[in-house]
Amino acid sequence: MKLLFLGDVMGRAGRQAVAEHLHRLRAEWDLDFVVVNGENATSGMGLSGAHAKALLEAGADCITLGDHAFDQKDMLQFIEQEPRIVRPLNFSKAAPGKGARVFTARGGKRVLVTQALGQVFMKRPFDDPFSALETVFRAHPLGGQVDAVVVDFHCEATSEKMAMGHWCDGRASLMVGTHTHVPTADAMILGKGCGYLSDAGMCGDYNSVIGMQRDEPLRRFITGMPKERFAPALGPATVSGVYVETGTDGRAVRIDMVRQGGVLAQSGPQ
Repeated sequence: MKLLFLGDVMGRAGRQAVAEHLHRLRAEWDLDFVVVNGENATSGMGLSGAHAKALLEAGADCITLGDHAFDQKDMLQFIEQEPRIVRPLNFSKAAPGKGARVFTARGGKRVLVTQALGQVFMKRPFDDPFSALETVFRAHPLGGQVDAVVVDFHCEATSEKMAMGHWCDGRASLMVGTHTHVPTADAMILGKGCGYLSDAGMCGDYNSVIGMQRDEPLRRFITGMPKERFAPALGPATVSGVYVETGTDGRAVRIDMVRQGGVLAQSGPQ
């Protein structure tokens, strides 16, 4: 299978970039399944139902969320109506929606998409992501119940992401980090066939402070005092993520970092 994962969509610029590039990438790279993290697609904080529909219409097969999953209150109801949205497994036991779903990709292949939140340096405590994912892996063994497994690990610490990658090795086709909005350069295939990238980066304007217009973040760093609300940057956006090809057993056989459009050096499968 040919899989594409796109990192956190950041505001209007990120949504427009996904709409501009994704249909073309699906055709050029002959993609079987696309996962998009929509965590910051609405004003940089959460995802509204309308913007979720826009990302799905742009070519996403599945949307993952994150710690801002329900910042847009209509998502509390919308997620129950739209099975293509996956919220974090360990967000809250009372949270609506599901943290793992099996999707049917092109050719009838079955793809499990799941997401968990990390614990290190996060603003609020979340349940243990390892035990939450263990239950999912046992119910959906790679190469058995499902043909591919994509894990979105939404957290701050690269150490926690790397630990999760090694723990997922042999049980996932791809373990990719999200949340920090900064793409890392460590795409690799681990020893038992799990594709790995510490952070997919964001789909947004990189001439910014992690996707926000520069002035207010700079003011707070320099003076320690807030003045205005953060606002998403609106310049040309880069679509960032990772491309993975799997073999017949669901394990990764190829991985490429993806950068399309905007100001970053361009990359993708050739």
